[in-house]
Parts: sequence; C-alpha cells; structure tokens
Amino acid sequence: MAFVYIPVQNSEEEVRVALDQLPRDASDILDILKAEQAPLDLWLIIAREYFKQGKVDQFRQILEEGSSPEIDEYYADVRYERIAILNALGAYYSYLGKIETKQREKEEHFIMATQYYNKASRIDMHEPSTWVGKGQLLLAKGDIEQAFAAFKIVLDGDRDNVPALLGQACVQFSRGRYSDSLELYKRALQVYPDCPAAVRLGIGLCRYKLGQFDKAKQAFCRVLQLDPENVDALVALAILDLQNNEASGIRRGMEKMQRAFEIYPYCAMALNYLANHFFFTGQHFLVEQLTETALAVTTHGPTKSHSYYNLARSYHSKGDYEKAGMYYMASVKESSKPHDFVLPYYGLGQVQLKLGDLRSSLANFEKVLEVHPESCEAVKALAHIYVQLGQAEKVQEYLKKATKIDPRDPQAFLDIGELLISNDPAAALEAFKTARNLLKKSNEEVPIELLNNIGVLHFEREEFELATQSFKEALGDGIWIRFLDAKARSTIDASASVRQYRDFQLFDRLEEQGITVELPWNKVSTLFNMARLLEQLHDTETASIFYRLILFKYPEYADAYLRLASIAKARNNVQLSNELISDALKVNEKYPDALLMLGDLELKNDDWVKAKETFRAAKDATDGNDSYATLCLGNWNYFAAIRNEKRAPKLEATHLEKAKELYTKSIIDYTKNIVA
Repeated sequence: MAFVYIPVQNSEEEVRVALDQLPRDASDILDILKAEQAPLDLWLIIAREYFKQGKVDQFRQILEEGSSPEIDEYYADVRYERIAILNALGAYYSYLGKIETKQREKEEHFIMATQYYNKASRIDMHEPSTWVGKGQLLLAKGDIEQAFAAFKIVLDGDRDNVPALLGQACVQFSRGRYSDSLELYKRALQVYPDCPAAVRLGIGLCRYKLGQFDKAKQAFCRVLQLDPENVDALVALAILDLQNNEASGIRRGMEKMQRAFEIYPYCAMALNYLANHFFFTGQHFLVEQLTETALAVTTHGPTKSHSYYNLARSYHSKGDYEKAGMYYMASVKESSKPHDFVLPYYGLGQVQLKLGDLRSSLANFEKVLEVHPESCEAVKALAHIYVQLGQAEKVQEYLKKATKIDPRDPQAFLDIGELLISNDPAAALEAFKTARNLLKKSNEEVPIELLNNIGVLHFEREEFELATQSFKEALGDGIWIRFLDAKARSTIDASASVRQYRDFQLFDRLEEQGITVELPWNKVSTLFNMARLLEQLHDTETASIFYRLILFKYPEYADAYLRLASIAKARNNVQLSNELISDALKVNEKYPDALLMLGDLELKNDDWVKAKETFRAAKDATDGNDSYATLCLGNWNYFAAIRNEKRAPKLEATHLEKAKELYTKSIIDYTKNIVA
C-alpha cells in the first residue's frame, strides 16, 4: 500500500494518507493540504492518484484549487510545481478537446487548455514541458506547422528531450514524412529505453506506412508483449493479417479485431473493420449498429469517412439509394481528397447514376480515375454516362480505353458492340466476336444474347452461312434440330401444316410420339431470327414451322403471327394472311406493325376508307412517331389522287398536298427514308 505524508505545520508530526483509500470527497484532503500549507508536489501526487483511479472530478478539483490566485500568491516562489499543475490541467483539457465529438464543446476545451498553458508560460516562458504541452494541444487541434515550431523550440535547447521527440515524430507522421518520423521514434527509444509501449506502436505504424510489413509486425508484437491489452497494436496486427487475403489470415485478423473490441468496445477502427466483415456476411443490422457507435466515439476525419462509407454500402446493397447517397456524401466530406480514400467517390457515382444525376456521377467517376487511371470499372461507368448524355465520341473513347486497360475483359467488348451496333455494324460485329472468343478462352458460358447479336449482324451483311452457325450455336440442342436436319424432317408430316399456317397439331402429334417439345423463353428471339434467315434462304416451310413452334409455346408472341401472315400473303393467300393479322391484333389491338400490314391488305382490296382508318390507327398507336405509319398515310393520299376513276381536280390537289406533307414528316422523322 502506497502512502504520502503531509507535514503538520509547526510540528514534527505528519498526516499519513493512503493513496488507494483517498476520500470520495476531495474537499477533505484539500482542507488538509491548505491548512498545513503542504508542498505543491504533494498536491500533484494526490491529484494524479485520483486520476489513475478514474476520479476525474476530484483530480480537477485539486488542481484547480492548486492553481487558484490564493495559492499562486502563497507559493509565489515555487515555480516548477505551479507550472506542473497548470500544464497538467492544460493536458487534461487538451485530451477532452481531442475526444469530444461536438464542435462547440471541443473548442471550449481547447480554449481552457490554451489559457492554462499561457498562464504557465507567464511564470516561465522557457519551460520545456509547457512548450511540449502546447505542441500536443496544437497537434490535437490539427495545427501541424505550429506544433512543429513548438516542439522545435524544445529540441533546439535539448535534442534528447523525449516528450518533444515523440511530439515531433507525431508531427512528421501527420505530414506523411514517415522516414523522419521513424528516426525520431528510434531516437526517443535510444535516449529512454523504458519508454511506454505506445512508442513502439509509433515505430510499427511508420514501418507499415513505409511498406516494411514484417518489421511493422515485429514492432506491434513487441507492444503486445509490453502491454497485452494494447488495443491499437491488436488492431494494427489484425489489419496486417487481413491484408494477406488468405482464409487463415482473415480468420486470425477478425479474431484480433474481436479481441480488441472486447477489451475496448469504443475503438472506432476496430468497429469499422468489424462492420466491414459483417457487411460481407450480409448482417446489415450489425453493420449499422457498429458504424453508428464508431461515429459517436471518434472525431478523426479519415476514421469517420470509413464509418460513413460502411453505412452507405449497407444502404446501397439494400437498394435504399437516397440514404446511401447521403452517407457516401458524408464520407466524401470527411475525406479531404480522393487520394486519401477513393471508395466513397465510386459508390457516390454509382448511386447518382442510379438516381439519374448524370453530371454529378460523371464528376465523381472522374475523381476515381484521377486516383486510379487504370480502373476499368470507372472507365466503363463513364462510358455508360456518356451514352445517356448522347455523346457517342466520348463513349467510344472510354470503351476503347477499357479494352486497352483490360484486353481480356469480355464485358468491355460487349459494351462496345452494343454501342456501335446502330451506327457501325462492322465494328460492332468485331467487338462481339472478340467478346465471344475471350469467354470461350476462359471456359465461360457464352450468353445466348451475344451469339444472337453476332448472328443478326452476319445476317444483315448477307453472310448467311456464318449467321446460321451463330444462331445454331445459340439455340443448342432442341426440337428445332429435327426440323433443320433434312433427314429427320422427312420423317415428320408437316405438309398439311405448310398450307395451314394456323395449324399447331404437328406439335401435339410430336408430343403424342413421346418427343419433347420445349422452347425456353431466352431462345425465342434467336429461333425467330433463325426463321427469318430461313425465309431469306427460301426455306419458308421450316421457317413457318419455327414461327408456329414459338406460338405453340408462347401464343402472345405477335411478331410470329405477322411473319406467317407475310408468308401467306407472298403465296397470295390473302384470306389466311388476314386471319393471322387478326390473331396478332387479338394479342394487342393497337400493335402498329399489325395495323400497317392490315392497312396494306385493305388497300390492295381497294377498301380505301378502311385502309385510311387503319393507317390512322397505326399512326395514333405510336403517337405519330412511327415514320412508316406516316409513309403509309402519305401513300394512301398519293394513290387517292392518281386513281383511274373520274377525279375532282380540287380533291386531287388536296390529296397530293397532304401526301407531300406526310412524306416530308416521314423524312424528318427518319432522314434515311429513301422511299419517302
């Protein structure tokens, strides 16, 4: 048990005070100290003991009394102890300001600390401990340059002053001058080998920043040998374990983070890493709880930035883009520049893109590229933004850049193909073929949609054999193989159904024979395109079977009815063509293509009134935006003007003027409309 002895004034007796049994009410001990005019070093010892026991109010009460004007007057000749009391109060308020999260209270604490340090300086402006205290206060306030000057004043007078060496090491670390910081920490350790474990923590952090990970690990392990419950060292070692990206390392890292959390549940960095872990396990409630705690206990900008980022990611993954955007923005504000922490800029760009704020999204992805010029995902994101902004040249520039950054990324070539398909089909085809080859090389499945697009582009270039190969590859195995195979097809009685395009009994018979008739939805478009190719190759028999197969499985696929109607019309079976168009209109009575085909048939049947009504219905169905519907109405007016029967000149002129107006509008809507 430790004791202090307070001399009784005008006597040889002493009052013995047990330090581990200090009174709860500090007034009792203060009365003794003042009554006996005890030396100020005893005031400091007792105050420090109260602080160690967590009795902060008593600590502050004794020191504030020990720095009162009355005490100053009585102990006017005692300089060092008075300065020590004032510096202790300055350090206390500096610490309060450092950990305070509310800005107003933080500033008030810093003002109090400044007042105590200034009062100490008035006693002796050259006292090194006061300058060290001022340096620590300036560091806590983030005034790095003035802190450097304060520590330099001390070191100019005593190059081996350990507190000043440690303070200057912190300054150099904050400046990013890790080598200089490391030398200062090492010098402090040489001067005073029994330094607290935290000094070796500083050495470890410098080693880590310099990329000397093995030496950093040694330093952190040494800290834990000296102080097994040092949370900062545990967290640092955990981060090193997590960074090796191996399962065993990640497990060890998370165990250390958990242990750090158990020792001190308010370590913001440990809370952030645990939140990150629970994000990947999908436990969003824990992510939000841990991150909100981290935000409540830290004022450190970069740490808060990571906390807000974790919250943003959690809401982002749940589809709450408004909240995600708010927290990404908060993360960005806490991070002074993208080079410090770029991830929230990427997340914010994604959310803004989702919410349609294209300009802001563009700016954030550009900031990502400033930090990581080779980020393929950011480059592709910018390309997609420029697509929506209608800047085709920029889109091509960024997509080509993406393929240069990662020439093995099939998605980049897919995106280029999608972009070029309307204005440069040849380049689009090459991009699609590259994407297909890359997928095959990496043994990945080639999407049906990609093979279908390749087939369509070959078809448009009249490269029918290559188109057939692509469509067949996309379709794979299925009932259609029987119809494409001449020998197999000869065993199927399809002759009746060739004449009757509305007949689906063929497929019923196949099922009765135990043959599976399946058509997955993702292959319908490809089968339709294959049928169109077969029409081009004059194999209308097989084409018609494919169209009917589509309708057998998906009766509302209106385009298949229209193709069958077109085949029937080509064979002069107008009645059947009419019936098939009617079937399409039962699926969608306002389907423009069906209405236009019906109008054409009515015009051929010389049913002018009906044809005009049908063409108008087609035009109205597209809000007047279908250039072909406009062209058909123009044709109607033109033919109405030049009919052989007796014509009224005034009416003829009206029809011609209307035809001209409609042809002009059709050209404006689609400048390449040669017919118009």
